[in-house]
Amino acid sequence: MTMPDLILLCGGMGTRLRSVVSDTPKPMARVAGRPFLEILLSHFAGLGFAKAVLSTGYMAEKISDHFGAHFQGIDLSYCVEPEPLGTGGASRAAARMCATDTVLVCNGDTFLEFDPVRLFNRRQQKTATVAVTLGVPDTERYGRIEIGPDARARFAGRGRPGAGFISGGVYLLPRADLLAEARPAPFSLEDFVFDSARGGEIFAVPAQGRFIDIGVPEDYAAAQAMFANF
Repeated sequence: MTMPDLILLCGGMGTRLRSVVSDTPKPMARVAGRPFLEILLSHFAGLGFAKAVLSTGYMAEKISDHFGAHFQGIDLSYCVEPEPLGTGGASRAAARMCATDTVLVCNGDTFLEFDPVRLFNRRQQKTATVAVTLGVPDTERYGRIEIGPDARARFAGRGRPGAGFISGGVYLLPRADLLAEARPAPFSLEDFVFDSARGGEIFAVPAQGRFIDIGVPEDYAAAQAMFANF
């Protein structure tokens, strides 16, 4: 299976994590003794990805100096934001450095175990944007995604407590859609993906593996145990 180019969004300032990680970009926060971004790239290397564009901003040089041009068989490029572009603007800029027709856009502070075969097969069958989602006990912090007939997905908004599906921070997108997006930066990738005005349908593939977002101190602490033997 040929893998699409990978975009990792690594430009966030990590303000909610500043009380425990104050001197490094959030994706470089140490988890189980190594930068979290190493864990992500190792995971994607194991899945067979060969090229990644790292979208960086805050303390960008700490990421590029650490990884250089290659990591565990993945060729790395860097797209440095001159100013905050939002996750959507950053994805669009990084997509200009990609070569594949589709790109896999992932958050640099989120880990999700998913089945790439299921994800890519859904994309091939529907020729549409695919959002990978997972079930969690409480969607209030993240924002809920409703999954309708034939796995069509809709963003139902934040602040809704209770169990449900959320975005796992993994999106398989047509590269041309990102490049054609006309709205000015900064803009949110989530708003772009779930904007019904785009005219495209969005499909969800539930993932059953581990998930964690290290963006708050409590989950950052939980990640230390999750990846202790990873």
